[in-house]
Amino acid sequence: MVRLPILKTLAMAAILTLAACGDAEDDARPKAKPAEMQARIASPGTKVGEAPLSLARVSTKSGEILILEPDGTVTEMDLDTPAGRDAFAVTEADLAALNANLDLDLGGLVAATAPPEKTAQEKALEEFAARTQPALPVLREDAEIAPGMFIAAKVDALGDANGLVEVTANLQQGVDADIAFSYATCALAGWARENGAAYGRHIRTLQAERNGKLLIGSAFTMSQDKPLGLRVMETEQTLRDCRARGIPVA
Repeated sequence: MVRLPILKTLAMAAILTLAACGDAEDDARPKAKPAEMQARIASPGTKVGEAPLSLARVSTKSGEILILEPDGTVTEMDLDTPAGRDAFAVTEADLAALNANLDLDLGGLVAATAPPEKTAQEKALEEFAARTQPALPVLREDAEIAPGMFIAAKVDALGDANGLVEVTANLQQGVDADIAFSYATCALAGWARENGAAYGRHIRTLQAERNGKLLIGSAFTMSQDKPLGLRVMETEQTLRDCRARGIPVA
């Protein structure tokens, strides 16, 4: 919700009014600054004089603003904070809308080449994408893969409504952890192709050594649509990667 230009206009009007009062009463002391101001603020896309309007109370001492939203909720914000300044950020589109609604000359306030402000959701998705990992780990350059490393693997569907499955893989003792996880993921991709599952989202992986073997236990949730996850297996692409690395898929 964009309110900053309107608040500035209202504040300027209030200052001019107070100044005029001072001129009219030369012999009287100027009136004290009010502790707070109230204003009606048009919501984005609303022309002046049309509902809905938001009621705002601005504290002249603390810089706090309380906004009564059209749905009855109250938004409280301290303007002198990063969150407050971000909440009242103005984009080119917002300025254009205010100019059309209030007949204000706002040209030059925002550069024509200024990039559009990203929403909080867009920023969160970008941060999440930066943390995602490929389905198969990136192996060290000196990593060697030999068929004898891989002993057996199986996939058990746990009957969960969310498509939870567990992959159990046995490998030779001393195999690199990334190669071991890749083997479990490749086994899952082979199972997913046979069972018509397009994606698998990694939940957790446990590793232990038993009877001279390396034991891997990985849990995934299967789905037809690509899920959000830090590590997501896409069945067909993973199968191609497994073959390229020489890792068995069954």
